[in-house]
Amino acid sequence: MKALFSIVILCLLFSISYANDTIIVRKDHRLDILAQKQMIINKRSSMLTSTGQYKGFRIQVISTRDRENAFSIKADLLTKFPEEKVYVMFQSPNFKVRIGNFITREDAEKLRKPLNKMFKNGVFIVEDVIDYIPPADEEF
Repeated sequence: MKALFSIVILCLLFSISYANDTIIVRKDHRLDILAQKQMIINKRSSMLTSTGQYKGFRIQVISTRDRENAFSIKADLLTKFPEEKVYVMFQSPNFKVRIGNFITREDAEKLRKPLNKMFKNGVFIVEDVIDYIPPADEEF
């Protein structure tokens, strides 16, 4: 009788240990919202420099030692492209004229083509710190 009882107990133990276990996970829907917000934060922080400004692109039109030439080109660009900002930077001994605030290189390329026709020496897309205000839909 003890042997039969032992066999029944062993069979029950083996059947319990070989049973398919399932785990049911109930995820809170707020985790998806939190993950979306974190994705926006990560994307924005990858665009920032160590000083808190945004990385982007500008188009360098000219680099010259002649200050008057640089400012006349700036004035010319402002009249032909009033929607874009134009910057004159002094990096000794040259004055560099750059235009635009672009997040992607592709956006800068759209303006580079018409500028290439105006300036025969060639214009270049350069990485620079840009003036950028994130859109309101990215706010959290």
